[in-house]
This record gives sequence, structure tokens and C-alpha cells, in this order.
Amino acid sequence: MVLAATTGFAPLPADVGVPLPFYGQDVAWSPCFTREELDAVDADAGEGTPAWMAQLECGTLTVPVDYGRPRGETVAIALTRRPAHGPETGRRGSLVVDLGGPGVSTVDGMRNPLLGERVQSAFDLVGFDPRGVGRSEGLECGGSRTWNRELERLVPEDAAKATATELRGLGDAAEDYGASCAEEVGEAFLSRMGTVNVVRDLDLLRDALGDEKLTYVGYSYGTHIGALYADMFPDRTRALVLDGVVDTAPSNVRLAVETQEAFQRVWEMVGDHCVETAKDCPFTSGRATGKETLRLLERFDQDRPTVRGRTVTGDMLMEMVGTQLYDEWSWDYLVGFFTALAGGDTGSETYERYLEYMFDRTFGAESGERADSYTAVMCADRDDPKDLRVYQEAVEAAELRAPLFGGAPVWETTPCARWPLAETGAQEFTASAAPPIVLVGNLGDPVTSYRWAERMHARLTTSVLVTYEGGGHTVYGVGKSACVDGPLDEYLITGKVPEPGLTCPQVLS
Repeated sequence: MVLAATTGFAPLPADVGVPLPFYGQDVAWSPCFTREELDAVDADAGEGTPAWMAQLECGTLTVPVDYGRPRGETVAIALTRRPAHGPETGRRGSLVVDLGGPGVSTVDGMRNPLLGERVQSAFDLVGFDPRGVGRSEGLECGGSRTWNRELERLVPEDAAKATATELRGLGDAAEDYGASCAEEVGEAFLSRMGTVNVVRDLDLLRDALGDEKLTYVGYSYGTHIGALYADMFPDRTRALVLDGVVDTAPSNVRLAVETQEAFQRVWEMVGDHCVETAKDCPFTSGRATGKETLRLLERFDQDRPTVRGRTVTGDMLMEMVGTQLYDEWSWDYLVGFFTALAGGDTGSETYERYLEYMFDRTFGAESGERADSYTAVMCADRDDPKDLRVYQEAVEAAELRAPLFGGAPVWETTPCARWPLAETGAQEFTASAAPPIVLVGNLGDPVTSYRWAERMHARLTTSVLVTYEGGGHTVYGVGKSACVDGPLDEYLITGKVPEPGLTCPQVLS
């Protein structure tokens, strides 16, 4: 990582709340891609949309690593912008977007069209990679790979059988993981990757874009950024849409248990959908789906298929199913797959191709490249227990409440028990001085549980909750639900707040 010395910028009045030298920046925008790069894009492979990418401009924003030492090291925050294309009279400034994570690059994610035509016409759409993520000095310390090996070696399949010696070994491995990241990027940078500093960076970005107040759309982890911004900078907040709401208060270990429960509930929703739509559905009801799926997994395990040279077990299949539940369109495919499994039609081309697709999506690409930044941010943001027995008990709870999806992801939060000290922002804030904030929650979101949206709605004093009765992880701005998109587009453009209690029906097509 290269950290440059701070350069001077024009100071502003003393009440800005962030070190003065960093306000008043001008972003030097330039085309993100050359003609040769655009010609080489494989749109069919999901690499981007060339016509859209040709409009993207890139730049950087300079921010201090430590806001308490503004004359110290700095980091360049990567930006991308798609200028508004509507008439000048209808333009509303900039709309900043964060696609989630932590660890997901919004700069790369904006290679495809984003949000609807009305919003694209009214706003310059601006994406940024938070500090330590993607093109903003993305954290890659290599420690996650060692950590995962240790996790597999130390943790028994039955959480209840983990011994005190094994837990101590797990704690030592977790401490080594954090130490390796601190050694790679420096303790100062690692300890300031939390959302409180991302929010401070976001206010500098708002200022550099020339906007008096922030208009923002955040997805998943991006909702944490937006909600905390509203609490820290309420007078600079204009309109926020927070879709796939993350509850900012609980520990990581509690969130992990609740996420596994959400996957179990959503699979029961798929079971209900199967009963309603499939002639030969192998499930009798959503409530019975769990037990009936276990019987189908036993059948699957009797003749384990080989995909890409690997034997696929029933546990692996459910991990693949979990990946598919991120997208609501997968429901019909999953119904067809399990109907074929129950009917013994596993030799069909459709069955085999979908099995390969699920396998490739779950196991075919390395996810470790963003695991370090994910861990660093999550551990910085929350107050996590130090006693590893708490994690063991949480794994057992997840296995009891979500038997199909298990407790393994709960073990993955244990680095936070030994993570280096980091600056943590407020957790149970209310943003009571902010203007109206719009939250969006899907009843069938397996990743950010709908109950999180409900809890944040109760906590954020000025919030309005829009409910989508379907599944998938987030819904706004993808053209799926006009019931959701229309009122939210109007809110962003005009400030008109959606009707309280707005509920939109599921749209499966």
C-alpha cells in the first residue's frame, strides 16, 4: 500500500466536523476506459455493458487515514461517475451509491447500468470504493487463507464437541490472522477501516461533488454507511434510500445466527411457492419443507454426483442453494431441481446443467480476495464477545434453528474475538435530527433479514419502511417492482416521502 503525505486544500469554517484541509477538493474526472478496453469487454460473460461503460468517468478523492491526525498519511478513494443525461433544468446534482459488502467494489459494480431512467436523467450517479476496499487500497493480507485452513483443522463437525484446547487454538489462529493484516497494511490503517471513517470520507465526497446535502442509495452494508451518515451529519442529509437493511446494533456472532435463520425461513417460502406452482412438488407445505428437504438430501447423498471433478455432498448442495437464494428468479429453478430430484429425473440435461451452474457460482471462484476487507470492517464496527465459548454456543443455536444451513458461518465470525483494536462508531443511534429516511426490506431476503429492517425502522426516528413481499437480496432499482421503484424514484428526485406502511406484492417472472 502506498500512502502519500497530505497536500493542502483551502480551509473552510471551523464547524465542518472533519479536518479542514480536506474540504474544497476538486475531483479530476477522466474517462474510465479506452476504446480498446471497451471493444474487449465480453458483455455475455457479465464483464459489463460497453455503451454504459463508455459514459463512465473515474477520479479519486484524498482522505486522511486518521482523522485525528490530518497532517499524517492519506489514502486515495477510488470514484466513478456516470453523468446525468437529462435536461439541465431537471438535474438534481449527484447521487452517491454503495453496492454493499463490506469488500464489494462499487467502482467495478458500476460497469453495468444502475437504477432507473428517471434517476439516471436527474442525477450524476457516483460510486466509490470505501477505504480498504477494491481500488481504494483494498486490503489483502493473505491471512484469511491461513485462517480458513485453521478453522477446518480445529473445529469439529459437531460444535458441541469442540474442546477447550481446540477453542484456544482457534483463538490463537484468530489473533494471528489480525496480526498478519496489521503487519501488511499497518495498525493505523487497519484500525481505521470501520464505517465511522467511511462516513467521514463520504462527507468529503459530498463536498467535492459540490452538493450542499447528500443524496444516497445504499444496498446491504451500504445501508450501515447511509444510516450512520444521517446520524453524524443530519444537516447535510437530503434523501437516503437504504435497501437490504443491516441492523447496526448486534454483535457479528448474533447477526450470523440470525442470517442462518433467515436462510431457513426463505427456503420455507420457496417450499410454499413450490406447493402453489409445481404439479409434482415434493413438499407438502412451507412448514414441512425443512424435514422433507432432509429426506431428499439423504437420497442425493446415496448417489453423489461429480461436478468439475469434485464429489458433491448434500451439505454442499445446501450451500449452493443458499447462494441461489440471493436472487428471487432462482425460486422456480430450485423448485424444478428438487422436483426432479424427488422424481428420480437426475439424468436430465436441465438438472445436470443447473447443478453445474450452482456449483460454479458457489465454488468456482475465489472469494478470499475480499474476505480480509470484509473481516476488518465487520470486526471494527461491532462489539463482539471475547469468550470463544459464546461462539460455540451460537453455532449450536444456528444448527438447531437452521438445520439445513447449519452453523459453519457463525464460526467464521470468531476473528472478531481477537481482532486488533479499531475505532468503532455509534451502534444504537437514532438519527433523530435527520430528514425522512426510506428503508426497504424484502420478506424473503436471506442475507439481510427483514427483522433487521423492522428493528432499524423502530430505531431510526424519521424512517419510513417499504416492504416487498418477495425474496432475493435487495429489490430497488432493478426494474423488478414498479410498486417499489416508482415511489422511491419520486422520493429521490422530489423529496416526496412514500406513504408509511407501503407494501408491494411479489413479482415472479
